[in-house]
Amino acid sequence: MKAILGEKLGMTQIFDEGSSAIPVTIIKAGPVHVAQIKHPDTDGYGAIQIAYKEIPERKVSRPQAGHFLKAGIPPARHVVEVRVDDPDSYELGQVIKASDLFVEGGKADVAGVSKGKGFAGVMKRHNFKGQGASHGTHKVHRAPGSIGAASTPSRVFRGKRMPGRMGNEKVTVLNLEVVKLDDERDIIMLRGSIPGPKGSVVLVREAVKANG
Repeated sequence: MKAILGEKLGMTQIFDEGSSAIPVTIIKAGPVHVAQIKHPDTDGYGAIQIAYKEIPERKVSRPQAGHFLKAGIPPARHVVEVRVDDPDSYELGQVIKASDLFVEGGKADVAGVSKGKGFAGVMKRHNFKGQGASHGTHKVHRAPGSIGAASTPSRVFRGKRMPGRMGNEKVTVLNLEVVKLDDERDIIMLRGSIPGPKGSVVLVREAVKANG
């Protein structure tokens, strides 16, 4: 699987040849370094470890510093493991850029952590309609209503939609079109929105369901 780490810069719109507005998300993708290579013979599966966003050596532990030193790359803030079919085609310390993995007009999947909304009620969290607000109704307008029967079954069923923490979860958006690639600035423009706030780190990978 081809994948790269990047930083979400925000959203804007561009115009195509027919003057139609296309909403795009701008991602500063890579470059990343190959920090480790795993082979099926020694590790049981094939994968590479990619490192993104260089940081000073004083900000990593001694084991981490030794790990990066072995690969011959500077310490990085983010490290992710990506499964690959042919780990022998990669080298330690190799630099991977967005233009090496994607082409304009292709498809990509983006995984990130969605914005945290805190503790939310059922109307915001699950799009409940709410209860009536006519005469005689007490202060239950945004309450969920009944959450189960009485003596049978004497409990609330698991999975009941109720208030709780909303957002701050890993979300993957599939089949986003690569509208534009800027190799000089390592910029990818994807059609549509992706999870997370501005400045959040996302994983951009080749689309796994592009053909079906």
